Amino acid sequence: MNTQLHNVRLFKKTLLISALTVASFQASAAGFQLNAQSATGLGRAFSGDAVIADNASVMARNAAAMSMFDKTALSMGINVLKTDINVSDATYTTAAGSSSSNYNDAGGISVAPNLHVIFPINEKFALGVNLYSNFATKTDFDDSFVGSEYGGLTDVKSMNLGLAASYRINKQWSVGGGVDVIYGTGTLQRNLSNDPGLGPHAGATALDTDAAGVGIGFNLGAVFELNKNNRFGLSYHYSPELKVEGDTTVYVAQGSVTAKDDTLHLGLPDMAEFSGYHRIVDTKYAVHYSVQWIGWSSFDTLDSKAFGTLNTYDWKDTYHFSLGGTYYLSESWTLRTGYMYDMSAQDEVTSISVPDSDRQWFSAGFTYHLSENANVDLGATYLLGQDVSVSESKPGVSSITGTTHANAILAAVQYSHQF
Repeated sequence: MNTQLHNVRLFKKTLLISALTVASFQASAAGFQLNAQSATGLGRAFSGDAVIADNASVMARNAAAMSMFDKTALSMGINVLKTDINVSDATYTTAAGSSSSNYNDAGGISVAPNLHVIFPINEKFALGVNLYSNFATKTDFDDSFVGSEYGGLTDVKSMNLGLAASYRINKQWSVGGGVDVIYGTGTLQRNLSNDPGLGPHAGATALDTDAAGVGIGFNLGAVFELNKNNRFGLSYHYSPELKVEGDTTVYVAQGSVTAKDDTLHLGLPDMAEFSGYHRIVDTKYAVHYSVQWIGWSSFDTLDSKAFGTLNTYDWKDTYHFSLGGTYYLSESWTLRTGYMYDMSAQDEVTSISVPDSDRQWFSAGFTYHLSENANVDLGATYLLGQDVSVSESKPGVSSITGTTHANAILAAVQYSHQF
């Protein structure tokens, strides 16, 4: 009987370790939305991005806007994200006592390329294909972090291959839609702390996994053009449940346990967006705005084929609101700026390894027109987060409390051409 009780407790402890560390993967893949489809959008905090249609990247936000192109359009670029993540006022506790667990600069650098091509077929139909990333993040706590079972390496990337079509109903209305093939990869490495209070657990591998998977989604959109200076866009993106597969190794008292070809089920959030664009008559100025809803409440549980339900979450649906302006300085130069208020997806459940908070985006960018049909875009954003109080624990093993803060800098360059 005592042996059975010991095994039950051991199994529960295994699940607790697995739940915490794999939860960081889930939060990384979906809790940090990476807007990386264009330098143009980044320079205006993505305000009006579902309807402005100043280059082919608009198809990533609203397929219906492809109807506004009368020439084959190409846009390609690269986005770079640098995160700055700090943990302060942190205390790590084991059976041996408590110690400080502050850490500076757990962030990392993520690079996301993008490619968009629109092919007008005739005055009514257009087709498009694109490749870009919607979700990515990287955090890296090295061996000096006290409480390493709550940190370690989290490196998640995704790529979205889109195929879309649009149809112009009349001069004012257009509709569109497409299919999204999403490929995601994730690398997670966690070690238990070397704290003597962990006894035989000290220094052991808590988790080591490298998983990948594919999911299929779709998108729908509409554009209403009141006139050449005023238009509105509405889009909806259905995101699939992403199944990622890979070997997962977890430590228990007698040693490590490996689940071969395990499958994790990760539900990505649906998104809906409304955008407006208004060129002020007889001026060089335009204003634009967007409201986006993101369905984070789809994260109710994290399920594993090998272990069943690993964790339960209290995520909430959320929004972001953006407002921007464009100044058409000359035939060669276009300047833009924008501001976004981006609401946190996390509520009661918080994380040391992947912090989340309400964020403010401060953006600016420009376009230099090389010719009538070719231009180069640069865009940059400073993303300012807030302090968040975090408390995590592994019953019978350790606990940690602290305050996390995450800022980021995003920069992008893009080349666009119409043929």
